[in-house]
Amino acid sequence: MRPGLFVGDVAKDLGLDVKRLVSGRARLVIDDSKQYVELNRNKGHLVVKDRIDREQLCGQKSPCSFGLEILLENPLEFFSVTIEIQDINDHAPVFSKKEITLEISESTPIGTVFLLDTAADPDVGLNSLQSYSLKPTDNFVLKQNSRSDGSKYAEMVLQSVLDREKQSEHSLVLTAVDGGDPQRSGTVKVHVTVLDANDNAPIFTDSTYKASVAENSAKGTLITKIRASDADQGYNGNVTYSFTHIGEDAAHLFKIFTDSGDVILTGNLDYETFHQYELNLQARDPWGLTGASKLVIDVVDVNDNSPIITMTSFSGKIQEDSPPGTVVALISVQDLDSDKNDNAPQVLYPVQSGGSVVAEIVPRSADVGYLVTKVVAVDVDSGQNAWLSYKLQKASDRALFEVGLQNGEIRTVRQVTDKDAVKQRLTVVVEDNGQPSRSATVNVNVALADSFPEVLSEFTDFTHDKEYNDNLTFYLILALVAVSFLFVTCLVVIISVKIYRWRQSRLYGKSNLPVIPYYPPRYADSLGTGTLQHVHNYEIYRTNDSTEK
Repeated sequence: MRPGLFVGDVAKDLGLDVKRLVSGRARLVIDDSKQYVELNRNKGHLVVKDRIDREQLCGQKSPCSFGLEILLENPLEFFSVTIEIQDINDHAPVFSKKEITLEISESTPIGTVFLLDTAADPDVGLNSLQSYSLKPTDNFVLKQNSRSDGSKYAEMVLQSVLDREKQSEHSLVLTAVDGGDPQRSGTVKVHVTVLDANDNAPIFTDSTYKASVAENSAKGTLITKIRASDADQGYNGNVTYSFTHIGEDAAHLFKIFTDSGDVILTGNLDYETFHQYELNLQARDPWGLTGASKLVIDVVDVNDNSPIITMTSFSGKIQEDSPPGTVVALISVQDLDSDKNDNAPQVLYPVQSGGSVVAEIVPRSADVGYLVTKVVAVDVDSGQNAWLSYKLQKASDRALFEVGLQNGEIRTVRQVTDKDAVKQRLTVVVEDNGQPSRSATVNVNVALADSFPEVLSEFTDFTHDKEYNDNLTFYLILALVAVSFLFVTCLVVIISVKIYRWRQSRLYGKSNLPVIPYYPPRYADSLGTGTLQHVHNYEIYRTNDSTEK
């Protein structure tokens, strides 16, 4: 930003009247020797005084900010103000070399990994280095990796057999691009020389070496020893050691002896600047076969900083009748060795509820870089103890999602396919920057679906739902049995009535007139076997239209 440009309205933000700024002779108190902003009392505005270079001010630290205080007199007051510097994409990724030279044996097996130099981009966030590409890809394919700090580096993987007799040399171009708008990029040539056969590559004794060193250790201090072996005999079994993908800061601090593998300190450490370094190791035989490992060095804090007392303001003369509590001076004390990290990060979103499940829906047509959701967390500590980083701890498919180290954004890293399961579960770890660091975890449910019913069918298999469904099934069956019983009963009654009426019609015939019975004075059993004393005859009288049988 150019000098004179508006930064912020401190009068409005602090709830102060512009007249108070003038009458109180408001001024800025800045610890840094360089003053980047100045105060316009008449408007209550902070404006740019000198050009601000975020990379020069903060390096790779994000967020980048500096603090100042606004001091008022009559009465004496002060207000703390923090100004955050936002990054712009003013740097392109740059490789330290113009050409990478590799010597690879023609007997190297498919799948062998070759480490490539890392590009540097001082910008942060999306403006920093985002990805690599390699062309052509006839014999080699590119593999991208990320370190724990979020920085990315590239590896070249052999995907087809080399034949020295057909082609003894290969030329490729490695390109690094950032995520800014407009996008910036840098390139380096990769020259591969194919060597005759060598059977075995060096193998490190450990996949990860860990060491610690006090921040006040002298130059030349031995930090650790690393070892790799090669099963080949004689000259082919010789191993040399080196660092790869090492940044400029670490390159001035550490050295590895190529023959012995001893790692020593060559610079001055400062725990308050960096408290951990991760270095990539390479063991190489005379024919170009390599093995890879890494070394993690923890810097141990020592009490090497004295408290700094700053007299912000002194009111001068004190009247003899001044009441107790009158402000005489403003003093600030700071000690870089005492930052206590006693609070773990708290996840605000997504909310973790006991019974219900919240799922982020991602359409199957989603492209690479699709924003799934964002994990939001806070840490009530201050300073570097409140700086948060986000990492993907577990995932149903690690090749499908990634988490932004500093912003917590979950994005897709490849195209979603029909083969991907609908239900995806991610576990994200949020860590602060304290020592020791504290962390919190959050589970994120993701549904790869184009319709809501697909989501429901995948996210309803929970215990309380199962119990509810079991009870519901029982009552539905009971109701079905009751209805079926009533139906059968009614059906039997109806059939019985029908049969009764049919038999009646068969007995008396069909008539539109009512049947008029005639009861004679005596009845008798026609067979003479009843209880009557004599045998009698009886007659049946019918109506005129009765049917004769």
